Amino acid sequence: MKKITAISVVCAIAISTYASDLGTIKVESSTIDDKFETKKSEISSTTTVSGEKVDKSHISNIQQILQSIPGITTESSTGDSLKIHLRGVENQMYMGEKPGVAVVIDGVPVFERTGKVNIDLDNIESIKVIKGGASYLFGDDALSGAVIITTKRGAKYNHNYGAVEVGSYGYKKAVARTGYANDDLSFHVQASQRSSDGYHEDSDYETSYLNGKLQYYIDDSSDINVGLEYSKREKDSHGTVGGETQAKINPESIYTGDQDSRDYTRKYDVELMKAFLTYSKDFDYGANLLVNTYIYTDTTEFMSSPQTKDSSGNNDATLTDDNYVYDNHYEQVQKGVKSEYRDSFKNSAALLGVDLRANEYENKTTYRAAQALVIYGGPMAGVYPDYYQPGDFKSNDKTDENVYALYGEYKYAFTDSISATTNLRYDKIKLDYTDSAANSLKKDFSVYSYRIGMNYQMSQNSTLFLNYSTGFRAPTISQLFAGDVSTWGSTQNNPNLDPEESFNYEIGVRALMNNIKYEASVFQIDRKDFIMKTSGNYGDTDTNDMWDNVGGARHRGFELSAVGNIIDSLSFNMAYTYLRAKYTNYRNFGITMGSDVYFPVFTPAPVMTYDATGNTIPRTSKHNVNLIMNYQVLKDLTLMAEVNAKSKYYADDLNKIEIAGHGILNLMATYNKKLGMFDTSFFVRADNVFDKQYYTSARSSSDRNEDGVFNAEDLSITVNPGRVLTAGLAAKF
Repeated sequence: MKKITAISVVCAIAISTYASDLGTIKVESSTIDDKFETKKSEISSTTTVSGEKVDKSHISNIQQILQSIPGITTESSTGDSLKIHLRGVENQMYMGEKPGVAVVIDGVPVFERTGKVNIDLDNIESIKVIKGGASYLFGDDALSGAVIITTKRGAKYNHNYGAVEVGSYGYKKAVARTGYANDDLSFHVQASQRSSDGYHEDSDYETSYLNGKLQYYIDDSSDINVGLEYSKREKDSHGTVGGETQAKINPESIYTGDQDSRDYTRKYDVELMKAFLTYSKDFDYGANLLVNTYIYTDTTEFMSSPQTKDSSGNNDATLTDDNYVYDNHYEQVQKGVKSEYRDSFKNSAALLGVDLRANEYENKTTYRAAQALVIYGGPMAGVYPDYYQPGDFKSNDKTDENVYALYGEYKYAFTDSISATTNLRYDKIKLDYTDSAANSLKKDFSVYSYRIGMNYQMSQNSTLFLNYSTGFRAPTISQLFAGDVSTWGSTQNNPNLDPEESFNYEIGVRALMNNIKYEASVFQIDRKDFIMKTSGNYGDTDTNDMWDNVGGARHRGFELSAVGNIIDSLSFNMAYTYLRAKYTNYRNFGITMGSDVYFPVFTPAPVMTYDATGNTIPRTSKHNVNLIMNYQVLKDLTLMAEVNAKSKYYADDLNKIEIAGHGILNLMATYNKKLGMFDTSFFVRADNVFDKQYYTSARSSSDRNEDGVFNAEDLSITVNPGRVLTAGLAAKF
């Protein structure tokens, strides 16, 4: 901490040498705090959602609020966690990879093992979304933007609060909060729990949160914020259905009788802990210093790989839910320190930041059931019972990731109406891997990322903005040294992998007309050095391939948002996205058609190879629209109607399986009333009012049922539960 503070002070002396009047030029960018929020001179497309809006929406998943932001799509299954995508980047990924979006909560860059993020819906102060390549501020994985979440804080929570909710499929929620504030400090403590039986077979979940925050005012110009959050999540399966026929016959069942249709992973037990401390200092001459230190831990356990044979090598027709092959234990510790100093001059403003991270990722996989070694053909042919015993290691590895980054922003005003902004960031990433197989592997990356743009104030109520920005993602150890570290298949090493890169071009307009705020932008994101396997990203080929920089993609689109009041009692929020996302290079997509034959001699199933260049990226609809109307019928009664719709999309990289679009209607009524010392609120919400059945998500990349044909029967589908009702009561005193 002392080292980072010293660096910031040196930066302060250097920047403030010519400091003068603050004027109208400010640097609002920050990876730590949202206190600088403004759009007046912002050169990128941004959207901010208040915590008050989240609370009033009475949603059961953060997906329901993010869909009101243009350009955002989400991948959710069961429980509170989800994967966030921006402008179609990484929509084709679904097996635990990073999402291409930087997610930062209270200054902590959060990444969970599954690639998803866990968010406490009852503890949100604001959500800010920055679109376009954003590595210039956030570093690794900000290929298409960043989502910055700030949790509840401040004196306005110096009260007692309680709420309960119930809903369809056994949904229950309870939350309690208490707080206190005086002239020197404010704090609050909150506990909540959510649970549900789930719509799909084996999709029950329960999540508990305990969090608190203290803000202490050292003096009139400085304060510290201390935050702590602990959550424990238990859920069974992801709730996917195998094949379109099964989805139509029994959408609630994940099991068709074919063993391969079982969910590959089940029974998740996740513990998360986040702690941070932020120091803020405002100087007399208008400058500001922020220092943030944090630790984030993720401990995840689950079982995987349905067992299809008993210890004698015979097909197991009596499989139970607990009879899976592997137990998986994952521990992640993210630690870091960040510091930012900003200052303003007569016609300019500047920010300088330091970002240091020390992350540890540890994986352990053990056998949970005895496994036979089966050899087909040759003098050693036969079955060797109980070759692996429960508790034997399949793998045990640890990766240390250290990041050393320096970043800055400079803003200059040419006139009262024209300003330019430029950002630059340098990341040094060091990876150090060890495992129980005596592998010791190291790799370093040095990456620059940047943004440059202009803002033109065309009139008092309209602004033109444009920018060019970049994003990157460094290769992982499992991609660089797959031949050494992978326990699956025969993938080769490729230590010469380059980081993936994205290049974002954007021009947009912000305007205020008749009390309605508009923002419209046209964008293009080009991706270079796309990292895929040489047999295809999920190429099911059993061939000797490797990870390589073999792919490319282009994402083009138009986004429009409009927020305001039609009349005093009728407000609305509209979000529309047009997106065309295509592969510009994907020449070797491989699929194994059918199943291997072992007797009388081993005969591998044939492999088909396709060129997917020019194909549409899976799960990217051309059109997405969300419209929310709020009508205050009476002083205490508000009605809400929401329409959410998307057009058709492809479920696979080959564009052979098309999924129909859909549109749904959600309704809600909220009644607020003062009852003695209690401010009470009662709501009833109905999602998917007309009970329309559709696929929340559908994907495929292999001949899953091994029938020699690639079609809709190979899909993995998450079926929407249809009409969902929720009701709740809250009281504040």
